[in-house]
Amino acid sequence: MAYKISEDCISCGACESECPNQAISEGSSTYVINPDKCTECVGAHDSSKCAEVCPVDACQPDPARKETKEALLARYKKLHP
Repeated sequence: MAYKISEDCISCGACESECPNQAISEGSSTYVINPDKCTECVGAHDSSKCAEVCPVDACQPDPARKETKEALLARYKKLHP
């Protein structure tokens, strides 16, 4: 499943540079994750880097976007041919 950034985001920007897919950008009041680019770091890392570096745990799995590891890897390969 793609990750999302909760309202707990303090707009520190720590997550943006960690995303291998450039799925994270600055929104109007907090950072946001483009779910069409988020692969939970599958294909690039062993774990989701945004969640690891977030000082307030604002990066969380989005239960509305459940996906298999295979689907996430396929998306990663499409983004990084």
